[in-house]
Amino acid sequence: MPGSPRLQAWIDGGEMRRLAGHAVFTRTAVTAGRPPLLLIHGYPTASYDWARVWPRLAEHYSLYALDMLGFGLSAKPRGCDYPIALQADLCMALLEAEGVGEVHVLAHDYGDTVAQELLAREREGQLRIASMVFLNGGLFPETHRARPIQKLLANPIAGPVLARLMGYARFEATMLSISGEQPPTREELQDLWVLIERDGGRQALARLINYMAQRRLQRARWVGALVESTVPRRLICGAVDPVSGRHLAERYRELVPDPDVVVLEGVGHYPQLEVQDAVLDAYLAFRAAITRDGARRA
Repeated sequence: MPGSPRLQAWIDGGEMRRLAGHAVFTRTAVTAGRPPLLLIHGYPTASYDWARVWPRLAEHYSLYALDMLGFGLSAKPRGCDYPIALQADLCMALLEAEGVGEVHVLAHDYGDTVAQELLAREREGQLRIASMVFLNGGLFPETHRARPIQKLLANPIAGPVLARLMGYARFEATMLSISGEQPPTREELQDLWVLIERDGGRQALARLINYMAQRRLQRARWVGALVESTVPRRLICGAVDPVSGRHLAERYRELVPDPDVVVLEGVGHYPQLEVQDAVLDAYLAFRAAITRDGARRA
């Protein structure tokens, strides 16, 4: 299945780099004077998730994105267990290579967990985070409602077999089942599948999905970082997502002090691919608010 011209333009606008010892696809849009924003994608897709929101975000911020290890155009080492800590290392290596000292973060799905690890490191003094916004994702393992295919992929026996056998039709059906009233286009879904299949990527799916077990094991660290952080943060949540939808927003309000939550009605698991303007409006409003708050404190 060939990718679209839009996907090819996305690829042409990025580059392969060596980060933390691995070959990693990165994409940046840097403008002097614009604050840095790190975009962290979800499972099982890639940084191309951000293609719809990229142009408008680039009008305001210097953007930094990557395909994490095992995803998209980046390396997919067969013997790797893909720990979330390693994905956070890659994000930090990209920021260091770009000379970014303090960064804002926008994350989705699997990327939310990587962002939580970055929040934990921020509390330990390893980096400086200016703000953090989450889209739908498993911030709390107890509210993550894995789809049947995710549970099968996580099975140590069935998972590798299913990953090898899985084709585009199953992927499309799964993506549409977690979408809202305005699902991603078929062209976008086909492009995402092209990236999943790249360089034996289907085989990586069953190993990458151990993030669900990692969330349970690391709950105290990652949920603790989210709840106790003083970094300004917001949740933008597609309400009808069966995996991490309205129930996620409710749990966020229960656990996070002074919760800042935007619920998007009729929207599913990939808000940035379904209603990009609503996501951008909510994100830009958040950034404007924290800028005003900072000015008032000063």
